[in-house]
Formats: sequence, C-alpha cells, structure tokens
Amino acid sequence: MSPSLSPGVSLRWPQSGGSPSASGNAWKRSGCGTGGTGRSRCPAAAWPCPCWRRSSPSSACPRRCPVSCCGSRWAELPCPEPCAGRWAPSPSATSLPQDPVPSRAARRRPPAQRLRDELRRLLGAGWCEELERDVPHAWQRHGDLVLLSEDSFKAAPWERLGSALWETVASALGARRVARRGRVMPDGMRTPSVTLLLGRHGWVEHVDNGIRYAFDVTKCMFSPGNITEKLRVASLPCSGEVVVDLYAGIGYFTLPFLVHAGAAFVHACEWNSHAVEALHRSLVLNGVRDRCHIHGGDSRQLQLRDVADRVNLGLIPSSEEGWPVACRLLKKDTGGVLHIHHNVETPPAPSAVLRAERGSPEAASPGGEAQHPREDGGEEALGARLRPEWQRWAEATATRIRGLLAELHARPWRTRVLHVEAVKSYAPHVHHLVLDLECRPVLPLQQGVGTSGAPAPMGGCDTG
Repeated sequence: MSPSLSPGVSLRWPQSGGSPSASGNAWKRSGCGTGGTGRSRCPAAAWPCPCWRRSSPSSACPRRCPVSCCGSRWAELPCPEPCAGRWAPSPSATSLPQDPVPSRAARRRPPAQRLRDELRRLLGAGWCEELERDVPHAWQRHGDLVLLSEDSFKAAPWERLGSALWETVASALGARRVARRGRVMPDGMRTPSVTLLLGRHGWVEHVDNGIRYAFDVTKCMFSPGNITEKLRVASLPCSGEVVVDLYAGIGYFTLPFLVHAGAAFVHACEWNSHAVEALHRSLVLNGVRDRCHIHGGDSRQLQLRDVADRVNLGLIPSSEEGWPVACRLLKKDTGGVLHIHHNVETPPAPSAVLRAERGSPEAASPGGEAQHPREDGGEEALGARLRPEWQRWAEATATRIRGLLAELHARPWRTRVLHVEAVKSYAPHVHHLVLDLECRPVLPLQQGVGTSGAPAPMGGCDTG
C-alpha cells in the first residue's frame, strides 16, 4: 500500500492516453472549465477522478481533484469532501452513477441473464417470480432494434415503469430501439402487428448471408425460418437466366437470385406497397437495382409471357393460384424450372424418414453445419428418403403442371422432379415444402417417348 498523501500534496494527472471510469465519473477538459460537481467534461483527455469511485485503489486519497482546466494544463482544486483514507463517493456526487467497473466474467454474461440482472436492479424489492417468468428468453435483432415476442412484459407491474423499462431493455441488450410483435393480420399480405416501444421509426437493416435487407418492422414481416431455403436459392446455377419471383415480398428470394446465384435479370412481383418500398431500398443497398424490375400489384394480372428460365412461387400455405401464371411465364420453346412452395400435411413418422429434412437445423450434420441439397442431386435427395405424403404431393403437382402447359401451348410437355426441400415445420404435422420441377416442351421427335403410362418412380426422373 502506498503511503497516504498529505492534504497539501497534489496529484499530477497525465495529459493524454487514458480512459474514463466505467461509472462515467471522469474529469475532461472543457475549455477554462468549471469544477467541483464531478460533471466537467474535456474532449481531449479523460481521467477518472479517484475520489468519486467506489473501488479501493492501491494508495490513499490525495484529497485533490483536477476539476477544471485551461488549454492543456490541469488546474487542481481541493476535493469537495475528504475520503477518510478510502476512495468513496463524495456526498455531493450522489446524483452521479457510482457502479464499479464490471468484471470480465460479468461482461461475458449471456444477454438473457444480463437482461434479467438489469431488470432486477431496476425493480429492486418489487422483483418477483411472476415478473421473472414474463421476461423473454429470446428475441429477434435487426441492426440496433430488438423485436420482442408478443407474450413478453405483459404483467401489470411493467406498465408502471413506463419508458424506463424499455430503456433498460435496450441498454441490457445493446440496442437503441425496442419493438414488440403482435399477431399477423389476416389481410392477405401477412402484415405484422408490431408496436414500437422505444425509438422513432421501425426501419431496420438486417444482414443475412451477406445480403442487406432493409424494411420497416412495423409494416413488413421478416421470416428467419426461411434461412435454409434462402441459402439453397443462393447456390442454384442461375448464371445468365431470367427469373420471375411471383411473390417477392421484401426480397427474401429475389436478392439471393441476384446477389449470389448470378441471375441476369429478375422480375419481382409484389402487391404490398410497404414491401415494394423495402425491396427497392434493398436492391439499391446491394447494388443490383439495374437488374431487377418490380411489378406492383396482383401477380395473377401480370402481363408478362414467354420470358422466364425459372419461376419462384414462394407463397404458403399454397401457391396454386399462381401455377397458370407461372406456366405462361416459362419460355415456350425451352421451358425452365418452377420452384413451387406448399404446406403439406404429414402424419407422425419414424425418425428414419426424416433424413429428407436435412436442410433443417434439427437435421444438421455431425459437425453442426446444415446440409443443403443441390438442384442436380435428384437421385440422392429423393426416392425412399421422402415421406410418402410428400412424394404423392410432388407427383400430383407435376401431373397438374404438365396438363396446364399442354393446354396452354397445345402440345405435349414433360415434367421432371429435381428435388423436394423441407424448409421448416409450419404447424404440428404440417411441413413447408419446395418442389423443384423441371418443365420442357416435347420436341416432335420426342413425342410418344415418356409421355404415356404411369409416372416413373421419383428420383429426378420424368413424370411426363
């Protein structure tokens, strides 16, 4: 322990290279400053005033604090209150935060635990088990905004805290804005019911697989459950292709087609004006605005024909109303690929057949990385690994599309199942699936070959 300094001895303070204390009680140069209250700030240097800290340093109190400065020189004045040999806060500084510097272990606390600790500190004696159960364990983060679940902070005591609650939540989770989800509105556009609790607007930027998505959380949905399908779309061989995204939304699949899959051009169709604005911003952010045309309005009224190498029908629970439009969009001379989304009811099945769901987090490889089938991996991805209900749906869909194409063009077409992807479990015993279906016109020399009889077994084979 260093010897105590007499009241007449001043402490020499460095002029640069330091940092303020965790509690913010730092004397900083503020011109020819003011002093005595512990609130003087200096932009050029920051040095903790020891007499205003709770922790006990290795030496006694010098009883002198640099409370003002002129230019580059500290002026030293007597400390407002003696510290009696310990570094203790002065009574005149009780309005300042006096928390000790957090330990490294404290800084490593999981966010959920940090949130609980801060709320417990805020409520003090009012903390109880009911409130403990009401604190969320998980949330969505979009940039500096935290989106809470709809069932969080519903107990009556929270309401009495007002804005202090949301400021504490934001501080504990390292955010600046806080919002809470409600139920999705039944308006056909999946408009979210989101309440902004802290902050002035709901526009956020979310980075997913290197793609920047901009959207207003109070107007548009963002589904993290589609991540495996977005990654798969990003890996598809679309170089030089024209793609039509019939249900573009904020660009869930439009942007992966453009940014990663190498599509030459994408026609994006969307009838929600808020989603259209979000998609426009995201196209600009990612530098692909010149390779995309946004068609606002009902995609069933789309006037495009004979333009697409690939059509994405990313609407659930069913995209069936868009099938005739998709058939018109495919190039009539060469055809293309349809990506058809649909919710399929699936009774409980033994775990052995769940291998088809290998794109889901639950079916990750031993190394923890989810496996994503390739478009050309029909033989490997299909066949016996598909649940029977999925296989029947895929076969029926291929037959229906083949009929629509033959009726539209007045000549035979063949369809080939490339892959069936299980995106996620949508509800109990209901799975969100995507069928990759290759559709090609039958050339004159090919007519009569593979166009009659029962469908061939699946596994990347023709069903026409």
